[in-house]
Amino acid sequence: MTTDTLTDIPTDRTDRGGAHDRRGGDGLRPAAVAAIVWANLLRQSRDRVGMFFIVIMPFVAIVFVGFTIGAAGSSSMPIGVVAAEDDPVAARVLVELEQSEGLEVQRFDDVAALDKGVREGSLAAGLSIPSGSTEFPVTYSGTSGTGAAARGTIDGAVSRVSAEMEATRAAETAGADPEEAARLVAEAQATTTPVEIAGSGGDDRPQGFAYTAPANLVLFTFINSMAVAAALVESRKLGMVRRILAGPVTKRAVLFGEALSRFLIAALQAVLIIAVSSLVFGVAWGEPLAVAVVVGVFCLVATGAAMLVGSLVSSPTQPAVIGPTLGIILGMLGGCLWPKEVAPDFLNTIGYLFPHAWAMDALISLSDGRAGLTAVLPEVAVLSAMAAALLGLALWLFDKRALRDG
Repeated sequence: MTTDTLTDIPTDRTDRGGAHDRRGGDGLRPAAVAAIVWANLLRQSRDRVGMFFIVIMPFVAIVFVGFTIGAAGSSSMPIGVVAAEDDPVAARVLVELEQSEGLEVQRFDDVAALDKGVREGSLAAGLSIPSGSTEFPVTYSGTSGTGAAARGTIDGAVSRVSAEMEATRAAETAGADPEEAARLVAEAQATTTPVEIAGSGGDDRPQGFAYTAPANLVLFTFINSMAVAAALVESRKLGMVRRILAGPVTKRAVLFGEALSRFLIAALQAVLIIAVSSLVFGVAWGEPLAVAVVVGVFCLVATGAAMLVGSLVSSPTQPAVIGPTLGIILGMLGGCLWPKEVAPDFLNTIGYLFPHAWAMDALISLSDGRAGLTAVLPEVAVLSAMAAALLGLALWLFDKRALRDG
């Protein structure tokens, strides 16, 4: 009597996969890859919780955060002013403020009410103009981008009045009477060519939906990619990878199919946010080719991160915990949750160790419509290097742990 042992059965999946690779020669069979991708997409579409976070949640965040940071249908920044009625300097400053683009001037009777308005957030900034004084106290929130922008606009208005007063005094010193001095200054102002500052950074950053749409694209593309890594763990636990390799499917086909599935989910998330934000919120993303390149390489980064987590963890519940936590932390460092202007410099510096900051810089640069692919090549190069490193490590680990041990 002959007794065979289980070790006589060809259970070495590594060798089997290698044999398929050797027999097939071109190991990437399109039909096998397509079947793996279709199975993964079908499984994702049946995950109602996952689909809620892909289809609904990004737009809830875009709407709420967009309104919070200034897209509530108005680009005006409300400021309060306390000024004496009969003070000529105050009157001139008020005129300049009221003519300043983006400011909504409200008059207050006392400084306490002004400070209360700034403190409670109903005012972006408050300006007090004491009668006869040359020092004007300004109150604003240093942690608010709107407050800093209002402060800058107030500085500009006061500077213009100061320059006008200096010019008038110079004309009077030169012998002109007050009326003639005023006429000369008015003529000089009429012939002055306005000077514009371009590419200054902070104040050029988009506001409202124009900022939150790319921020949430980066944030949710990464988070949801990490969350769907649970499917990889399930595949390992259920022995799906082993059963796939039992058929005429090569390891390379499995690796490519699993990676392509995660990339398509990330890309679909990004395309959905771009399409809806453009049609519903009127967000301008910039040059299509450049946006596609930036979003594409960031999706590769998210794919690499998802494959890495799916290869490392042992329970399908772990990616759902790790993904949002890690994604939110990296989103905070990268400027996805608030503009970088309100964060300390050292946090912004740390943020550039991770892909979110680079993706945000590229998408924000493209959104003004003046920059093209050439302008964001440094960001694309950094993201490409991160994607290559993550995908290389993730596929190596997936090969070692899922294809051989799963």
